[in-house]
Formats: sequence, C-alpha cells, structure tokens
Amino acid sequence: MITNRGRLMLPGPTDGAAERRVPSERLHLIPEVARPSFVPWIGDLPGLKLGENDLTRIAPGRPQAEGEVLEISGRVLDEFGRPVRHTLVEIWNANKWGRYTHVKDPVRERLDPNFLGFGRTMTDEAGRYRFRTIRPGSYLARPDIDRWRPAHVHVSIRGGSARLIAQMYFEGDPHLVRDPMFILLGEAQGRHFGKPVGRGSNDEALYHWDIVIGGRNTVYFEN
Repeated sequence: MITNRGRLMLPGPTDGAAERRVPSERLHLIPEVARPSFVPWIGDLPGLKLGENDLTRIAPGRPQAEGEVLEISGRVLDEFGRPVRHTLVEIWNANKWGRYTHVKDPVRERLDPNFLGFGRTMTDEAGRYRFRTIRPGSYLARPDIDRWRPAHVHVSIRGGSARLIAQMYFEGDPHLVRDPMFILLGEAQGRHFGKPVGRGSNDEALYHWDIVIGGRNTVYFEN
C-alpha cells in the first residue's frame, strides 16, 4: 500500500520494465554518520511564468508548432470528490511526428523547433487545470515486433514531496490494443481517456479529463 496525504492507495499495475528498476542485490543500511552525504539535493522549482501551460509555442508571441491544437482541461480531485487545490500539474507529450522534445529521445522523427513539449500550471480553488498542446503522434516503441505506442499525454501531480504520474489516452487509437501499458490498466482503462467535448473558439479540439487520486475511481499512477 502507498500512503498519499494520509490516505491508503492501491499500487497501480506495471509492466516488465518496472522489474528492471528494482534492486537485484541485498540492500545495506548506510551508517548514520555517513548518511548526510547520501541525501539527494532537491532544489526549489522556479516560479511559474505566463504561458507555461501552452505547449504549442516556446514563448508567448512566438510561432505555433505544427499539428492539431488540443486544449486539455479538467479537475484534480481526491477520493471523496473534493478539489485538490493549488497543486502543481505538469504535462509532456510527443510532437506531431511522435518525437519528444528531449535530447535523449531515440526516435529519429522530426523535431519541431516551435513545440515546447513540456508545460505546467497550478490548480485553482476548484481544483481546475488547463493546458494547450499539440495532438501527439504515435511512435515505434519496439521495432523488432512492430509495436507502436498509442498517442498519449503524460501528466504529473506534485504535492509536497510526493509526485504521481499517469497517462491520458485517446479513445479509438488503433495502437491501444497492443500497448502493454494500456492493457495493464484493465477495468480502469476508461478512466484514462480524455473526453472530447467539441471545438474551441480557435478550432482547437477540446478534451476534458478529471484526475481522481485515491478511492474506487482513481486513475492508476506509474510510480
């Protein structure tokens, strides 16, 4: 069981990759006198800036990235349906061609110089969040068996020292049926779909996704 803000949460499913991250050797307790040198340094996150929730441009007023613009909004709620206020929400996703804005992304598709690729915002008093991004492309995750990852958006929720990460999917994606991460969600698959709710004033595709933390309606988190 995982404790989060005083609540007990069932661990989410995982795939074979998680096993490779588990220590394979016996763990040893670090002597107390030497412990301070092993404590990780965690710096303060820089303050939020205007436009950080808009991934479609690298800065306000700059050219827009290629691809279909999405606006993703929703609420972060606890297991009782109460809003989780003033919580940092971060998202990141691949660009139109399925490549992340990261120097170590092995995908060799095009980089978009106008795509920010990562954004963040704070939930308001009602637990609401809102982002603009580009519809992510699929990418070839396993060339040896021709397995593609479906289009998805990574979402991170930070609260205190805890960080929870989940993925939002798009219903009808043909690659969902072979994706192990999605298959492992089981009965919770429907909770990970962004709900299409029409078009915005600038013809962007609108999606709604409520993120429930804990309880029977929780989304499953990767960590």
